[in-house]
Amino acid sequence: MRGVALGICPDATLVDITHEIAAQDVLGGALELAAAYKYFPQGTIFLCVVDPGVGSERRGLAAEADGYRFVAPDNGLLTIVFREAAPSQVVELGSPQYARPVISRTFEGRDRFAPAAAWLAKGIEMRALGAPLAKWKVLAIPEPTVGEGELRGTVVRVDRFGNLVTNVDRRSFEAFVGGGRVDIGIERHHLERLVHTYAEVETGSLCALFGSSDHLEIAVNGGSAAERLGVSRGASVIVRL
Repeated sequence: MRGVALGICPDATLVDITHEIAAQDVLGGALELAAAYKYFPQGTIFLCVVDPGVGSERRGLAAEADGYRFVAPDNGLLTIVFREAAPSQVVELGSPQYARPVISRTFEGRDRFAPAAAWLAKGIEMRALGAPLAKWKVLAIPEPTVGEGELRGTVVRVDRFGNLVTNVDRRSFEAFVGGGRVDIGIERHHLERLVHTYAEVETGSLCALFGSSDHLEIAVNGGSAAERLGVSRGASVIVRL
């Protein structure tokens, strides 16, 4: 993919966000992309490929949102980006002159998506890539809920350190808590306060804090909360007053 992109646009600067998304994990890719894209310069083009439907009838798309451009399979990978910044333009990748002459059934990232991203970097208009789209695939991503004196969230991501990142954002948390004391429960463990850094608790101790994505996470200082608690994505987290 790098070779194809540089063959079209040799002046491009290529930056890898991550190669650690689990195979076929579209939600994991959507979360990583949403955590990273806004820290890049306006005008950056994101080539996003987590594609269990490679070679099938699923579409490819290019989109512009909040001054950024994205090329991806139409499988929900851009769900969170589009939730945060409504796209101003979305097109289907359909123009053969902006793809490789032969498209592999198992490597469209190389043959369809990388060329489209590189041609955008080269300066073509997005509409040249294909027809406009009014609908696209959206993932059903859980959101925190409030009811009967508790805020319920879900672990949506486990990072490479074993931190359990939830869908509870800081604004939702603070609106519910209102500055009072809290009890944060996960898998029979209860935490009665938030910390600002992992080092505020002893090595090996469990803690709760807001991480770099500004979402509540459960962590172990110097260890893995996922291993300690034996949980993964989908585990419930309950905040009570």
